[in-house]
Amino acid sequence: MTAARPSARELTERIDHEALAEWLATRRWYASKSKHIASLQVEECVQLADSPPQLLMLLHVRFTSGDHELYQVPLALVAPELAVEGRAAGAGELVAVDALEHSDAARALLSAIQSERTLEGEEGAFNFRRAPTSPALPVSASVRPAGPEQSHTSIVFGERTVLKALRRLEPGVSPELELLRFLGERRFANVPPLQGFYEYEGRAFTCTLGVAQRFVEGAVGGFALAVDWVASRPNALVTVLGDLGAVTARLHNCLASDMSDPAFSPEEPSVESMSLLTATIDEDVERIFSRLPDDERLAPIAGRGQDVRERISARGHIGPGGRAIRTHGDYHLGQTLRADGEWQIIDFEGEPARPLHERRQKRSPLRDVASMLRSFAYADATARATGAGVPGDFEARARSSFLEGYLSAIDRALLPAGEAAIANLLEIFELEKAVYELRYELDHRPEWLPIPVSGIARLLEAG
Repeated sequence: MTAARPSARELTERIDHEALAEWLATRRWYASKSKHIASLQVEECVQLADSPPQLLMLLHVRFTSGDHELYQVPLALVAPELAVEGRAAGAGELVAVDALEHSDAARALLSAIQSERTLEGEEGAFNFRRAPTSPALPVSASVRPAGPEQSHTSIVFGERTVLKALRRLEPGVSPELELLRFLGERRFANVPPLQGFYEYEGRAFTCTLGVAQRFVEGAVGGFALAVDWVASRPNALVTVLGDLGAVTARLHNCLASDMSDPAFSPEEPSVESMSLLTATIDEDVERIFSRLPDDERLAPIAGRGQDVRERISARGHIGPGGRAIRTHGDYHLGQTLRADGEWQIIDFEGEPARPLHERRQKRSPLRDVASMLRSFAYADATARATGAGVPGDFEARARSSFLEGYLSAIDRALLPAGEAAIANLLEIFELEKAVYELRYELDHRPEWLPIPVSGIARLLEAG
């Protein structure tokens, strides 16, 4: 008699959870490296494939501090000699490896989307779905990683499809899936089309697990392009950044185009929303400026925390104006691609550090604009750090070109009335972003402090 195939739950019980916890803490996408793991609990698990056995797990990580996080951890159980990379933990006679670093196992995820499988777990179901207009997915194609992991893992199939698997999970629909569906239904041309997705739907919660999009072959990242062109082709770069401004405006126009959908219909921003924004920035400024170290790189803003707070307060009293809409939410040159003379916008997940409900909030479209303008400062500084000959007026020209392209194409009903009101709100968002950058660079990259310091100083001195 043939032995019964072990269940997904039985397979997970063979995995060394202590070793799995140690492996988890080393992953770049793991969000809580400073916290001590108290225990791991398999919240839900299904078996995607038999050979090699592949498990799709939702792993509950509990910390000694009492809080907890949920992660997607796809694992393949392979013979020890095949566990060259991605080795996570022992599993009896086999070894558990990260399935997204194992070509055959990664194909199982895309195959499940292609065939629109539904896999029943103990408390819910894993649903895999293709987009209605998607072509057949390249399930048997070559597989490669798509670059450094962040809060997710992306893999490319045959240079035709990129699959982004979310790692840290939150209940609710992913902003990326939500926006890609919306933009795809309206045939927005400057976003790679959605090809499919997979999600978990359980009794306790529902969450998005991953999205598949068309891979833009031959594309150059917007930040890499800017760093390259700023010295070699500065005039051409300024021109194409104007084009990017117009594409950004068309994106915002599209996201504001459906008055019948409550998740996307434009809204009148409340006075309370502006008060909350300025109060949040005020708190950040007070906290950050009170602990500024004695560093000559900080000299232009040292002791000027009160000036920044007063600037924000004065601008905040004028009021928001315009409309609040769904936006990109984490917009910078690194979220753009340039291919065949056209811009493509990617990564609609929003700022990873913000909770999902905040990433789905409607905001002024000028928040995206301000974030992109700050990105130009980083491109300028990165190019200079390589010793490239960067024109002294590049950042000013780039800002002007982008804004001109944006304002020529945006539906003005989405913005405050009048150029002065637009400049006012834009300055608030730029200060918000520059203060965030200051905090980040203080904690992680002190050598980059002059970039936010220069931005804050410039905004303080502006008329």
